[in-house]
Amino acid sequence: MRFLDVTMFYTAESGGVRTYLTAKQRWLEGQPEIEHIVVAPAGIEGRGAHFVGVPSVPIPYANGYRMPLSVRLAAHKMARLRPDLIEVGDPYHFAWAALRVKQRSNVPVVGFCHSDLPRLVERRFGPHAQRVALRYFRDLYRRFDLVLAPSQVMVRYLRELGVAHARHQPLGVDIDTFSPQHRDPDIRSRLGVPADTRLLLYAGRFTREKQLPLLVEAVRRLGPPYRLVLVGSGGVVPHCERVICVPFQPTATLARLIASCDVLVHPGDQETFGLVVLEAMASGRPVVGTHAGGIGELIDDATGVRVEPRSAEALAAGIEAIFERDLDAMGRAARAKVLAQFGWDRIIPQLMHQYAGVLGTQQQFELGLDPYYAPD
Repeated sequence: MRFLDVTMFYTAESGGVRTYLTAKQRWLEGQPEIEHIVVAPAGIEGRGAHFVGVPSVPIPYANGYRMPLSVRLAAHKMARLRPDLIEVGDPYHFAWAALRVKQRSNVPVVGFCHSDLPRLVERRFGPHAQRVALRYFRDLYRRFDLVLAPSQVMVRYLRELGVAHARHQPLGVDIDTFSPQHRDPDIRSRLGVPADTRLLLYAGRFTREKQLPLLVEAVRRLGPPYRLVLVGSGGVVPHCERVICVPFQPTATLARLIASCDVLVHPGDQETFGLVVLEAMASGRPVVGTHAGGIGELIDDATGVRVEPRSAEALAAGIEAIFERDLDAMGRAARAKVLAQFGWDRIIPQLMHQYAGVLGTQQQFELGLDPYYAPD
């Protein structure tokens, strides 16, 4: 049996979708009855027996993303692989290419909603453009046999749009790679900051929807002894002497940085999930995040502090409040929550059961899957 994952959200620098697909591929390597292939833009590191590249061009100002040259060519590449199921990870060219394969070969297509396109469009182009994006978004996702979303808030949003077959499927985290065992007691000296520094960290893309100017302003308001480490790349971040910018790092280095900070802070209010939040929790670190989007579902009072979105004042107050608590106890609670709910060995079997609902009876039997299973 052959499963395809198709997406343009697959960049040379590690991102949430690529992390998910890599974890899925590793898990499926232990399932000899399943062959898993990633179909993504050619030119991205990832070539090999389990990667098929589609001719593509870079998208200007899109942080490494590439766009297939044509829907027709992408559909042709997919069809030649003769898949039993296709999962689509973006709402663009690859989505329409997969639907062409579905129409011609009756292959079930699952849409995984990793991004909130209408709200991104509204933020950048205004309400009129958002209305157009909403119609497009609704029309596209209604065409899939199954739609998965990583947070309950995104499931509700899709259903309100009329995508009645949207279901919740959280993502996961590598609990060995992201672990308190990787904590570096000398991190402050390596960063060149005083030993009593209260060390905050953000990791991810420096894009508009991440609200990093608010975080920088919050740290400026807090002053000593707070310092913020920003790990990633993308747009320009406001200058502040209390902020240290670090480019994207290999996974092992990132895991060490996360485990070694005091608190992870994520000011974004448009996250459909928030994978870096799980990585911090798995590393035994508490989190300050917003009530909005998927991040608010991951954090609870035992593992972090949730604040109002789009407010530097609220972020600063939340950061101060978390340092009044026992950070290590919160970190232990965060790690325990991840171990109980979010390890990939728990998440990928959930996904396979989601697939069962759209596979044929014989395919379900071959995989030993129950089509009526739900992760909730």
